[in-house]
Amino acid sequence: MKQHTPGPSLWTRDFTIITLGSVISMFGNAMAGFAISLFVLDYTNTPLYYALYVFLYTLPQLAAPLIAGPLMDRFSRRRTIYSLDFLSAGIYVLMGALIHLGLFRFWLLALLTFVVGCINSTYQVAYQSFYPMLITEGNFSRAYSIAGTLETISAVMVPVSLFLYKKFGLAPLLLINGLCFLGAALCETRIHDVEQTAHQPQKDNYSLSAYWADAKEGVRYLWSEKGLLCVTVYFTVSAMAGGASSVIVLPYFKQVFENGEWLYLFTMAFSVAGRAIGGLLQYKMKYPAAIKYGLALAVYCVVDLLEGSYLFLPLGWMRVSCFIVGILGVTTYTIRSSATQSYVPHERKGRFNGAFLMLTTAGSLLGELAAGACTAFLPMRTVLAVFMGITLVASLVIIGGGKKHVKPLYNRES
Repeated sequence: MKQHTPGPSLWTRDFTIITLGSVISMFGNAMAGFAISLFVLDYTNTPLYYALYVFLYTLPQLAAPLIAGPLMDRFSRRRTIYSLDFLSAGIYVLMGALIHLGLFRFWLLALLTFVVGCINSTYQVAYQSFYPMLITEGNFSRAYSIAGTLETISAVMVPVSLFLYKKFGLAPLLLINGLCFLGAALCETRIHDVEQTAHQPQKDNYSLSAYWADAKEGVRYLWSEKGLLCVTVYFTVSAMAGGASSVIVLPYFKQVFENGEWLYLFTMAFSVAGRAIGGLLQYKMKYPAAIKYGLALAVYCVVDLLEGSYLFLPLGWMRVSCFIVGILGVTTYTIRSSATQSYVPHERKGRFNGAFLMLTTAGSLLGELAAGACTAFLPMRTVLAVFMGITLVASLVIIGGGKKHVKPLYNRES
């Protein structure tokens, strides 16, 4: 690993603006999202309605990214991003006003939750396809280390959200989130229209048949690019393990420890700290291109081993393990994101990102369901160990076995 050498500045006007907009919306959304979950539980007082709320938010993430992908390769991603942020601002202000005026109904929340799920899924495809266009040459690793760090740090808003929700209720938090989205949208309108110069596809008389042709071409592209295909399949399997972890770890802490929820939050804070420190290291240092593939494969294996075993450890060692996983997790995110996003042509980024997001979301949901079913007859930490073991095998078979295709993808200057 070597010190990053000076080159084209990462912090251009456009990159600074999109980063600022991301921070505003990300922190506001993290705060409001957790508060809405608490509100649903308090308002309905039943796990059934909470499960329905989660389902309606997650359902669009299976279809919307795949549908949106071809469209993002034809139409302005920049305009899509700020338009969806303006729309989100209006929805959250409306929800806050309805609750404040005592006009809230669960069916209305369910409808708006589904709409927000569609918006967020489409936004992710547009954002992930537009963001690389604002990164200067040679700065992809640094840019994605920043993105990964900010996404992790936004988790600090969860305890803040809990405090504010208990003190002021949900309505003010929704109004604040609406203002955050409004601020983000106003920032994003100031970004230069780089798509006009980088790639402006023909969209006149765009028809349904042209859309299907684009969608099928995107599938053929992913199938023909074996390196991208291996990475996508591996991270789909990894998402299954992540889904399993999401339904196992908190219940395990609640079952085993007194005040397990607080111990869980404190233990997971070590993971957040690890990711924050890891992000700073990724920003400051630059790995030689020749070692990225080997480093990524080693990190995948170590993370799978640690996450599969840490629930068997004493609390102190759990936290050490979470801290290490946090540091290594940013490393894998940075290498994978910078490699794939710098490799995929701008005119195909929407289709690739849409397919990747849809498959990993499906993997996560499958992992949640399968792990939940398995805990009915197996100990929770054993179930997590099995899922992480499957992911470990996948890293060796798919990433390791696909070395011929993945190594050239990862071992590039980005």
